[in-house]
Amino acid sequence: MNKMYDVAVFHGDGIGPEIMTPTLEILRQLSGNNPSYELAFTDAPAGAGHYAKTGESFPAGSLETARNADAILLSAMGLPDVRYPDGTEISPQIDLRKKLGLFAGVRPVKVSSGQMTPLALPPGKEIDFVLIRESTEGLFFTQGAGEVTEHEARETLLITREVSEKLFRFAFELAKNRKASGRGQGRVTCVDKANVFRAFAFFRSIFDVEAARHPDLKADHAYVDATALWMVQKPWEFDVLVTENMFGDILSDLGAGLMGGLGLAPSADIGLNHAVFQPCHGSAPDIAGRGIANPFAMILSAAMMLEWLGLIHDHTGLSNDGERLREAVEEVTANGQNLTRDLGGTAGTQDAASSVLEALLA
Repeated sequence: MNKMYDVAVFHGDGIGPEIMTPTLEILRQLSGNNPSYELAFTDAPAGAGHYAKTGESFPAGSLETARNADAILLSAMGLPDVRYPDGTEISPQIDLRKKLGLFAGVRPVKVSSGQMTPLALPPGKEIDFVLIRESTEGLFFTQGAGEVTEHEARETLLITREVSEKLFRFAFELAKNRKASGRGQGRVTCVDKANVFRAFAFFRSIFDVEAARHPDLKADHAYVDATALWMVQKPWEFDVLVTENMFGDILSDLGAGLMGGLGLAPSADIGLNHAVFQPCHGSAPDIAGRGIANPFAMILSAAMMLEWLGLIHDHTGLSNDGERLREAVEEVTANGQNLTRDLGGTAGTQDAASSVLEALLA
């Protein structure tokens, strides 16, 4: 008997709807060919475009749709010219993280043999690590509520024991699963600035307590500036990195650069009961409507969603389809055909997505 999973869909702004449409087509094809599960999609309006039309960026009904869903699929969100009165951008994705307690921002960085990368990888070396960014606290804690006077501005960095403990448990569990699957080394690195800030020394101390519970895994520390250097010099040595919100925001873009750009960078924000999956890139309004946007990060985010659903529901069919979808994107990017312009090709959005579907069904 097949199982039905409800997915809340935020189509996004700019190129968001253009890359979401073929992604949903692929997901429908996958679920239609797999008798063990079905996917039901429910649209949830939100974002800068919705705000410009209605004066509301995140309707209560859309939040409720997300809260009741088994998973949330969210496309690129926000428009640089549409802002709140205080000048900040409209970011419902950040609201979702806070309202649903999505503390673990998961940013995989993977470059296999044959894939394009700005780095000259040594023979036999591949990049396959995961950056985990705490997504609800840190320097983003006072977003939209910082203090600004004529002479100074202040924002508050917050790190709590409660959220940090959940974050580190998640990181070590991920490292354990990666090691068991043969993809990881069983290593977790805490990235901080504990040599300067007491808040990060506190962060590190909580990490060390959790690390002591996992003698079968390796745990170490790295300062964020050194980590940025090593991500360029020797990224193949990393397995699971875990860090604060702002540091993770910056390092995740560096990780995307290792893969050839944000067009290949998927992400997830995961909590105890909910998870959002979305591409790392922005809404690119300058190319919206032209049919040339790169859909790969959106498709890879959907693959992450299937793998996550399979894991938490112990559903092998979902997990396998997620893995197959990820591998199909990797195959397309490795062979260099049907790549979009940001990756050096000439393919449009639909052709690029169709090539993934063809690889999937081959």
